[in-house]
Amino acid sequence: MVLVIAVVGSKDSGKTTTIEYLTRQLVKEGFKVGSIKHIHDPDFTIDTPTKDTFRFAQAGAKIIASSAAGEIAILKKVNEHSESSHLREILDFTEKENLDVVFLEGFHSTIAERNDIHKIVTAKSQEDLEKTLRGTAPPILAASGLIANQMSKSQNSDIPVIDVLSEGEALLKLVKEILLRK
Repeated sequence: MVLVIAVVGSKDSGKTTTIEYLTRQLVKEGFKVGSIKHIHDPDFTIDTPTKDTFRFAQAGAKIIASSAAGEIAILKKVNEHSESSHLREILDFTEKENLDVVFLEGFHSTIAERNDIHKIVTAKSQEDLEKTLRGTAPPILAASGLIANQMSKSQNSDIPVIDVLSEGEALLKLVKEILLRK
């Protein structure tokens, strides 16, 4: 079963940087990694008007795939906006790919209370961290992001605060410990 780790936090708090670091390091060590990004903009589409795939969707196709030398893109058009059903469907797909770990960026409202998903909380400030932690159930591996530059190592915290840019190995070690247990 694939390990799912959600990286949650406010906008521009360090979520992408955290996932990018962990992905790069885990891939170097031979792990198969996936990532899933939640996009809040209801009008967002990865498909580009005037391109063939867009035209296929406009004609009514529900599944549109494109294949190029280095990638396959599969688009599925849906009528409802259900963050949790979308996430469930994407995670089901990742199971078939035999990934070791999948990082979620965002999806906080969907996974906040789930104790079967590990979380890394990123924050810009102590207040930001406390706000995100209030609505987030364990297991929480660590806090990271911009907050790591503001908190001293002596500050009392129930979870480790790790600066992924200078102490990333510590966060990587926490993730690998869980990976090796599964």
